[in-house]
Order: sequence, then structure tokens, then C-alpha cells
Amino acid sequence: MELDEEVRAASSDPGKLEELYQTATQQGQSDVFRSALLTSFEAAPDNLLYGAWFYRLEQITEEPPAQRQGVNWIAAVPLSILTGLIFWALSDVEQLTIDEEIPQLLLWWSPVATMSALIFLALTARNNIGRALALGVGLLAAAAYALLLGPAIAPPVMIDHYVIVAAIHIPLLCWIALGISVLGFRSSPDDRFAFMKKSIEVVIVAGLYLIAGLAFGGITMGMFAALGITLPDILLRLIIAGGFGLLPVLAIATVYDPGKRPAEQDFDQGLSKFIATMMRLLLPLTLGVLLIYVLVIPFYFKEPYENRDVLIVYNLMLFGILGLLLGATPIQRDDLAPKLQRWLRTGIIAVAVLAILISLYAFSATLYRTFEGGLTLNRVAIIGWNSLNIAILLWLVYRQFKDGWDKWVESLQAVFSQAANPYMIWGLLLLLAIPVLFFVAR
Repeated sequence: MELDEEVRAASSDPGKLEELYQTATQQGQSDVFRSALLTSFEAAPDNLLYGAWFYRLEQITEEPPAQRQGVNWIAAVPLSILTGLIFWALSDVEQLTIDEEIPQLLLWWSPVATMSALIFLALTARNNIGRALALGVGLLAAAAYALLLGPAIAPPVMIDHYVIVAAIHIPLLCWIALGISVLGFRSSPDDRFAFMKKSIEVVIVAGLYLIAGLAFGGITMGMFAALGITLPDILLRLIIAGGFGLLPVLAIATVYDPGKRPAEQDFDQGLSKFIATMMRLLLPLTLGVLLIYVLVIPFYFKEPYENRDVLIVYNLMLFGILGLLLGATPIQRDDLAPKLQRWLRTGIIAVAVLAILISLYAFSATLYRTFEGGLTLNRVAIIGWNSLNIAILLWLVYRQFKDGWDKWVESLQAVFSQAANPYMIWGLLLLLAIPVLFFVAR
């Protein structure tokens, strides 16, 4: 039961309300309790118990937000180096391949990097080390399962299909594991939403590190090439694969403070502010592109029905739209002026509606190609993700009209927070269960 509901249920029970407050304080969620109490008091201003709590909380002097501690480089740097060395070892394509074609590193990179990240977060926060290790071992086991399952049950011509599906979905499970490590199994919507926002920031920072690494690697190899020296394969792999392995933990250490809850992270300055502003500036541009695209669809109506590559673009577009809407949604409603809020809300709803229309069009093409060519593992994955993402957008639009202007930010955050659960379930099914059923049925 959410804290809002528990506070409403305790409207005439002083003991229960006190218990809820003490529990929330111990969990670092006193602000969540305060918000829930204020909501209940506004809905029932004649309730004396709520009134007493309202004035009690008003008298409590809020402590200033704790400053971020210095980055734990003592843990981050060794873990990054260890991850890079493991990537280097796994990048030997002559020895470590699947079906003599696909590098095993495609399956192992995200669980290995996530294990290092989980250890870094747990050591820095000084809690939940057991949970972090259990999640990391589970991810490594999932990669091993995918590595053994494909060659064991798939027809030779379909091994690469399953490996590609696994390589795409294991990173999703890794992200969910990081969320469970940070949030636990019970968390508030604002914490889940803040974790998603920080995840976008970590990815962008990792991309910046990658650009710097590519420049450094290119200059290094260019300097040796200018002397006529060709670096051996083992050193090239160290520069490329090993360098890539340095990025995940360094990116997390740079932007995330493990000593704070996700909702307590800094979103008001620096890169966080830049990313939020960039996402909001992209919103009207995206709206214009989608509007033009809807207008030209009738002239190229058959393209997705005949061209598989067009459908791939549509699927990527759908994930990109969801990421854009997530990034554009503010953490706090008061972060924006009321006029800007109205424009932003209108833009989010308009983009979501147009994305739904285009996605339904693409979904019909996917179903048509499935009826024509039969059901494949890739089509099962695409149909599932399309259905799920369209449902999320429909739910987002419905909640915006249902909850109205007063709760438009909270409504958006709730939709994105709730979407994590079906993402996890479908990702697990695609990795562990559906391939078995699919191959056995065939």
C-alpha cells in the first residue's frame, strides 16, 4: 500500500499515524510523509488529527540538504580498472565466440560492468552489500544461461537471433538490478522516477567519456602509425575493449551520490539542468517532425509493410520518444514557471498522441508481416515491446486528462515509475522463458 493510502486509512488512528511517521523518518522519507499528510489534510480540512499533524510538521525545522560527499575514487578507480581488464580478456574473438561468429563479450559486458557498479554503490553507501552481490551474481547467471541456451536448443540458423535478443535485453535487466539495489523492493514513485532521470544522466556522461576515449585512442594509434609501427592485436584490444570497460563505474561515480536517496540527488544545476533543458528544447522539434511524418504517411503507406528496416526505425523511435518524455518531465512542479508548465504539458501530450498514431500504424505492419511470414523470435519481441510501449503512452495520455492540471507532474512520474515493472517482466520472459517455449514449439 502506498504511503498516501496508509495515511488516509489512519485518519482516526493517532497511534498508526505516529507509526507511519516514525517508519518514514527512519527510511529517509519524511518528506514523502509530509506530502501525504498535506494531501490528506487538504482533502479533509475538518479532520482534527490531520490538522494537529499539519501544525506539528510546520513547526519542525527542516535540516538543510546534506552536501554531497567527495566521490569515492578509492573504490571507483580500482573497480573501473578491473572491469576494463575483464573486458580486455573477454574481447578475444579467436577464442571466445558463440557459433564461431558472435563475440561472447556481447553477452558479458553489461553484467560484468553492473557487478562492478553494484559493488561501488554498496561500498560507498555502506549498506546492502549482500543484496548487491546477489543481484550481480544473478546477472552473471543470466548471461551464462543465455550463452548455454542458444547453442543447446536453437536450430543452427537461429542461434544468432537468440543471442542478439539476449544481448539487447540483458542490459535492460542490469538497469533494473541497479534500481533494485538502490531503491529496494518497495519504493516511492518519486524515488523511482528520480532514479530513471539519473539513469539518463549516467548514460549521457558515459557517452561523453566514450567520445573522449575515442579521441585519445585515435590519437595514440595515429602517433604510432606515423612512425610505421603497427600495434599488436592484444594492445589494440586493451585500448578499445579495456578502455570501454573503464566507463560504467566512472560515469556512475561522477553523477550519482550513493549516500542519498534518488529523490535527494542534485537535479538543479550542472549537467542535470543542461540535460533537462535540452530534452525540453527537443520536445517542440520532435512534435514538428512527428506532425510532418503523420501528414506524409499516406504517400508512403506501404513502406513498413514491405521494408523490414523501416519497422526497426519505428521501434527505435518509440523508445526514443519515451526517453524524451521522461527526460522532459520535471522532478518538482515548482521548478518551472506556470506558463512554461502549461506549454510543456501540452507538448508532452501532443508528442505522446502523435507517437501513438504512428506506432499503431507500424504495429499493424508488424502484424501483417507476421501473418505473411510466420512468427519468429524477433517478431515476438517486437510485438511485445510495441504493445507495452503503446500501452504506456495511452496510459500517460489518459492519466493526464483524468488527473488534470493540478497533478500533471505527479501523474507523469507515476506512469513512468509503474512502467518499470512490466519492462522487467517482459525482459525476463524474453531472456529466460519465451525462447525455450518458442524453440520447443518449433
